[in-house]
Amino acid sequence: NYCEQIYKLEKELRESYSSDENYYNIRFKIRADKLAPIIDNFIDYIEREIKDALTRSPLGKALDYAKKHLPGLKNVLLDGCLEVDNNAAERAIKPFVIGRKNFLFANTPKGATASSNIYSIVETAKANKLVVERYLVYLFDNLSKIDISDSESLENLMP
Repeated sequence: NYCEQIYKLEKELRESYSSDENYYNIRFKIRADKLAPIIDNFIDYIEREIKDALTRSPLGKALDYAKKHLPGLKNVLLDGCLEVDNNAAERAIKPFVIGRKNFLFANTPKGATASSNIYSIVETAKANKLVVERYLVYLFDNLSKIDISDSESLENLMP
């Protein structure tokens, strides 16, 4: 299974090198050696199988989907900073999707905007591995001391 091979290699890279300051460079080089052949074999498999698959069958649809997304997959070979999937982004927006239902009960559009802004600040603090309560105290202490219409001043308060 090509997907299993890709994720196995990514897991090995993460476990072996993620603490190294040159992680992305190392990942780029190892991907060129080990991941490129897996992707090439996957492309060959898709091209070979798509010819015989019925277009509307589940297999035909899966092969067509994979073929359409190959350029994105091949991008991971161009830069070690790129991830093979968007799972991190999916996890990051999940709280907002859940929160969206709660915003319906904010009574007013301004209330919903305020709630979503606080939600965004909290999730950004979490993503930056900050202690959320301390960061909020820091923000509330410092927001009263700056000109909030000055975007640079606000930028300096961001994690």
